Amino acid sequence: MNFKKNILLVEADEVLRKCLVELVGSQEGILLTAVGSGAEGLRIIQDDHFDLLILDELNLDFKNIELCRAIRFQDSLIPIILLSKNQALDKDIDGGVNDRIVKPFNFRDLMARIRLQLTKGNQAEDSYHRLGPYKFDPNAQLLLDLSEDKSIRLTEKETSILKFLIYHANSFVARGDLLDEVWEYSSEISTHTLETHIYKLRQKLEIHPSQAKILVTEPGGYRLII
Repeated sequence: MNFKKNILLVEADEVLRKCLVELVGSQEGILLTAVGSGAEGLRIIQDDHFDLLILDELNLDFKNIELCRAIRFQDSLIPIILLSKNQALDKDIDGGVNDRIVKPFNFRDLMARIRLQLTKGNQAEDSYHRLGPYKFDPNAQLLLDLSEDKSIRLTEKETSILKFLIYHANSFVARGDLLDEVWEYSSEISTHTLETHIYKLRQKLEIHPSQAKILVTEPGGYRLII
């Protein structure tokens, strides 16, 4: 199941914002959300997962560096491309900017930089992820408890489930979407099979499985709280 890359655009200039929505948002494999203020951008990031942020440095309610740092506090891994009138400065990198493109810019150049950051994000998908008291290593299929110097082995399906839920961290994921992704939803696979895997995964992941705080069941699906 191929999911679109979720991009958030924070652009104060309404004309440029509408132009980028039309151009970038029409590209295959991209879902673009656009807002006009840094405060609104921060609010949306708290409620949804994004693969990339495109940020205009001229926001009326935040200075660009302050906004980058605030976003880094919310989500330390999201790549940020800054739209600027000036050449890149070292202090912008300190503020959390991954790339910087100077206005006026060529659309092809912007798309090339977007694709590059999304590719880097794909390469980072198999890195460690913090889940409660554990670090999740998808390559080794392990949950690592560094405080007690122990590891818990995961099955291939459990690893695939966790990777998919991490991609949609803190968001609701329907059972059908998990079945599509992990089992490609064969008619021979029932939701009971998924529920059994979730149960076993929760036994490994949660300190108190009956009072789940990380892998939470909701009506029709699940939510991974990170």
